Amino acid sequence: MRSVPATAHAYILCAVLCAAACALPLPRQDIPVDWSAVCLLAALYALCELPAHCRYLGKALPISAGSFFPVLLTAAFLLPCAATPLIAVPGALVGRVERRPAGVRRIWRAAQLSLATWSASRTHVLLGGERTLSDPGGPGFPHALLPAAAGAVAFCLVLTLLEAGILATAERLPPHTAWRGLLLRSLVPHLTHGLAGLMMAVLWTSPYGPVSALFVLLPMYISCWLFGQYHRERTAHQATIRALVQAVDLKYRYTRGHSERVGRASVLIARELGWDERRVEVIRFAGILHDVGKLGVPTRVLRKDGPLTPEERRVIQLHPEYGHEIVRGIGFLGEARAAILHHHERMDGTGYPCGLAGDRIPAFARVVAVADAFDAMTSTRSYSRARPVPVALAELERCAGAQFDPAMVEALVSALERHGWESEVTSDEATAAPTGEAPAKDVRGIPSQPVRVADRTPGGAG
Repeated sequence: MRSVPATAHAYILCAVLCAAACALPLPRQDIPVDWSAVCLLAALYALCELPAHCRYLGKALPISAGSFFPVLLTAAFLLPCAATPLIAVPGALVGRVERRPAGVRRIWRAAQLSLATWSASRTHVLLGGERTLSDPGGPGFPHALLPAAAGAVAFCLVLTLLEAGILATAERLPPHTAWRGLLLRSLVPHLTHGLAGLMMAVLWTSPYGPVSALFVLLPMYISCWLFGQYHRERTAHQATIRALVQAVDLKYRYTRGHSERVGRASVLIARELGWDERRVEVIRFAGILHDVGKLGVPTRVLRKDGPLTPEERRVIQLHPEYGHEIVRGIGFLGEARAAILHHHERMDGTGYPCGLAGDRIPAFARVVAVADAFDAMTSTRSYSRARPVPVALAELERCAGAQFDPAMVEALVSALERHGWESEVTSDEATAAPTGEAPAKDVRGIPSQPVRVADRTPGGAG
């Protein structure tokens, strides 16, 4: 949105006018407004957003969008509806903006949050939430939960609808694409913010006063800080994985893109087997890094034209052990290290490097072995055309029990029936072998003597 389209400008203007209209009844004399509460809440929200705007404080105190929505929801539960749009404006105008144009984005953010806060306040009032907080003879807790939850849902709904609108007008996305998934991703966090906002509102109106309400923000900020730490650690993990994969791709051009797809296929198998998301993430790492040991194999061997000598074959068969040594010190890989070491083992015990058989082969390695062979057969490269997916699956089923774990093969077949598979060209070369014929590959994935496709050995990608 560096250059904002005219439709987006018009959309933002409409949002600003609607937010202003929500505050229009405020000057009327019959609406009692506690201006000290308005100023205090507006200043508090601005103060919460300010660290993210500062270059140095933003790094030390990571604040993400929505970290302090409980302040806005507290205002929605405490103040008259007409006063609530004012609370978000100072914080939105001083908040951090990642992309330009900053001014337009800040104005849009102020209008968006103002409308969402007003909607939450209006919903809360319509359901009688006002009496649960301000009236000593009112129903009180737990009756206050329903209006507060409804207000949080209204806040979430308006926020996501407006967000979908700006994506459709500024980024020119189709409306259904812009809206897809926004509400479901936001609903639970906003309900949590609504509960925190209700706690702040209850403490605010208690004998302990507004200062006590600030303590609700402390656990909220700690959770945001911990999530920020986790996000940064995860980003560092991803960067480590990307660097290793890029190094392999640069050295071994025949399998460019292969690692990412093996990771994707491994995830499909793991989810079909019912593994939890933590293990699914680790198996993705295993699939992506299964060939990292080729960094330790001489380039002349990897790129040699023609068949390998017995000595060269022994050298390249060391790549699982090289890979295991490379990732040994990367703690977050966990079971993925065993997959990197053993993904060339066979169920009948004739694989390498350790000759393990059956269930002695780690489950992660058995998953990656199937995913690796499947992608090798279904990828078009400079020296061979891809096999159709049904042909590749039939070959895996034929080799199940001797080379591959039948359970892993069955899981891949079931997953692909539901999700399908899109094969891609993995090499920069444009020329492919004639249809119906593909070179057989040695342990490197390099073509040797041409044979019929039906005779090609799966898993040649190494």
